[in-house]
Order: sequence, then C-alpha cells, then structure tokens
Amino acid sequence: MKNQELEQNITEEKCPHCAKHKERSEKEYKDLINRLSRIEGQIRGIRGMVEKDCYCTDILVQVSAVTSALNSFNKVLLANHIKSCVAQDIRDGKEETVDELVETLQKLMK
Repeated sequence: MKNQELEQNITEEKCPHCAKHKERSEKEYKDLINRLSRIEGQIRGIRGMVEKDCYCTDILVQVSAVTSALNSFNKVLLANHIKSCVAQDIRDGKEETVDELVETLQKLMK
C-alpha cells in the first residue's frame, strides 16, 4: 500500500508529536511495520494468557520475548537512523545532530 495513496496520507497526516520527519524506503517501511505487527501479536497473546489465568512464569517468558523483539526493533531503527539521517546531517554540516544522537542513546540506555 505504500504508493501514492499512502504517501498522500503520510503527507496529510504528519505526526503531531514529531518535530522532524523521515521518508523511509518501501523496504525499510515494510520491515519496521512487520516487526511491529509481530510485537502487537505477542502483546495480544500475553493479554490472552492473563485473561486465561496462565501461570506467572509462562507469562514472564512471553514478556521477555516481547522485550527482546522491541530491543531488536530499536536496534534496526537506530541503525537506519544513523546510516541515513545522522550521516546526511553531518555531511550537511549539522553537527547538533550528534548531540541529539547522544541524548537519544542516553534515553535508550536507562
């Protein structure tokens, strides 16, 4: 669906919480969305386990799997960010991007 219709929706509906925006390649977009869809499924599965009164340890194992999946998502997104946004900003002389990256890494490492 990431053709003209999706691009039009993205253009019209910029995230109100984001000061900056990035156009992603279709491959990057699909990879991130697929990862998030799997994580959503895992979360729904955990909810179902709680609703069915599953044993705590079994739920904790699934929560750990979700945590790993989110960490993996962050690694992919961060790598893409560094390779594209950060690298381009440095080439354009926007050194403040390095400070932004350091701040982001500090938040991720809490």
